[in-house]
Amino acid sequence: MSIKAIAAKLFAKKIVRKTQEWAQNPVATQETVFKKLIKEAQNTQFGIDHHFEQIQSHADFVQKVPIRDYEGLKYYIDRVVNGEENVLWKGKPIYFAKTSGTTSGAKYIPLTKESMPTHIKASRNAILHYIHETGNADFVDGKMIFLQGSPILTEKNGIKLGRLSGIAAHFVPGYLQKNRMPSWETNCIEDWETKVNAIVEETIKEDMRVISGIPSWVQMYFEKLQQKAQKPVGELFQNFNLFIYGGVNFEPYRAKFENLIGRKVDSIELFPASEGFFAYQDAQKEKGMLLLLNSGIFYEFIKSEEFFNENPKRYTIGEVELGVNYVLIISTNAGLWGYNIGDTVQFTSLKPYRVIVSGRIKHYISAFGEHVIGKEVESALQEAIQGTTIRINEFTVAPQITPKEGLPYHEWFIEFENEPEDEVAFAEAIDQAMRKQNIYYDDLIVGNVLRKVVITKVAKNGFQDYMKSIGKLGGQNKIPRLSNDRKIAVFFENKN
Repeated sequence: MSIKAIAAKLFAKKIVRKTQEWAQNPVATQETVFKKLIKEAQNTQFGIDHHFEQIQSHADFVQKVPIRDYEGLKYYIDRVVNGEENVLWKGKPIYFAKTSGTTSGAKYIPLTKESMPTHIKASRNAILHYIHETGNADFVDGKMIFLQGSPILTEKNGIKLGRLSGIAAHFVPGYLQKNRMPSWETNCIEDWETKVNAIVEETIKEDMRVISGIPSWVQMYFEKLQQKAQKPVGELFQNFNLFIYGGVNFEPYRAKFENLIGRKVDSIELFPASEGFFAYQDAQKEKGMLLLLNSGIFYEFIKSEEFFNENPKRYTIGEVELGVNYVLIISTNAGLWGYNIGDTVQFTSLKPYRVIVSGRIKHYISAFGEHVIGKEVESALQEAIQGTTIRINEFTVAPQITPKEGLPYHEWFIEFENEPEDEVAFAEAIDQAMRKQNIYYDDLIVGNVLRKVVITKVAKNGFQDYMKSIGKLGGQNKIPRLSNDRKIAVFFENKN
C-alpha cells in the first residue's frame, strides 16, 4: 500500500470521528447553525427588512421569513448581481453559479467565501467515509475522472460566474491534480459530444479507478469507450471499482451500467446543488444519504401534500418522520432564506438522519388527482425489470388526458437497451407496482377513470436528441422522470 493510501486511511478515520460528533447531536447542531446564520446576516439588507434582530427562535423565523423560490428572492438577488454589498449575506459573493431557470431565464445562485468550502469538503468527506468503511484506498494511486461542465469562468460586476461543477474544478486539491482527468483543455470544451469524444481519447489507455458524474452522461461515455475498445469498460479499466454520482436515482441505470462495465462496482451517491451540498452516502450497506447538518445550512421541511396550502407547517429536523415526502427548504450562509430548491426528500433513518431524493415538487403527475411522484415511477420500473434481461437507457412519464380512443392513461416513454419479450406483461408489471405504491392511482384504475399504463418506445439516443433540441445536452442536466403536461411527450410524438 502506498504512502498516499495510508495517509488517506488515517485522514478518513479523523473525518468520520468528527462527522459522528455532530451527527449524534442533530438538533443542537442545527440550532447552532440557525443562530449563527441569523447573527451573521442581521445587518444585511435582507436581515434588516425581515427584522433579524427580533428573531430568537424558529417560530420567530417562520413569522418573519416566508417561503420563497428563486422568483420570490429575485429582487434581492438582482441587487447582488448588480454589484451591491451586504444584501443577502455580508459583503459580496465570490462566485455566481449560473443555472438555467424555467420562468426566470438564467438563475444566478450566490456562492460566498463561507459557503463554497462546504461544497468541496462534502465531496471529499463522502470519499473518506467510503475509505473508512471499506478499507479500499488503492484508487488514490490511479486516475480519476469527473464528468462536469466547463471550468471557464466569466465575470459579472466583478464576481466570477460559471456552472457549479466548473467552479468546483478550480478547487481540486493539489494532491489529486496529477490523478485528475480529463485535461484542462478537454474540460473546457463546451460542446458535450465533442467533449466526450475527446475524453475517450484521453482516458482509454489510462488506469482509471474512480469515475464520477450524472449516470446518463457517464453512460454515454461508457458506450463510446466500449464502441472504440470493443471490450467491456471493466476489462478496459481493470482497477475501476468506484462510481460516484448525483442528481438522479441510479437504480434505473444499474443493470445497463453493470452490462457496460461487465461486473459490479461500488458506488457513492451525492446530493449536491448550486444552492448547497446537502447530503452524501456515508455507508455502503445503509439506504439513504447522511444529511449534512453542520454545513452552514438550516433545514426546514414541509409535507408535500400540505405544500400548496396557504400556511403549511414548517418542520425542523427534530420533528420529521420516516417515509414522509417533504419539500426541502433551506436557509444558508450564501444568503438564501426560506428557500425552496424544488426537491422533495424522504427520511430513511433518524439516527443518524439519512434521506433519499424522492423527486421534484414541480415534477409530478396529478392530472386526475393521483399525486404520482418521481420515486414511485422509478421504484415501479425497478420492480418490473427485476429478474429479467430488460435494460433501460432512459425514460419519462406523462399523462395522456385526451386519447383518440378509450380511457386516459399514463404514457411511459422508454428507450430500451434490451426490450421485453412480452411488452404487455411488462406494462402490466409496471402498472401493478404503481398500484401497490399509490392508492390514488389504484383507485383511478379500479374506478375505470384511467386504463393501465401504455408504453411508447423511444428510438436509440432519442433522449439525447431531446436534450440537444432544448440546448441541455450533457453536464449537470437531467431528464425529468415525469411531468404533469406533455411538453416532452410532444417531441417524441413528432419523431414517430
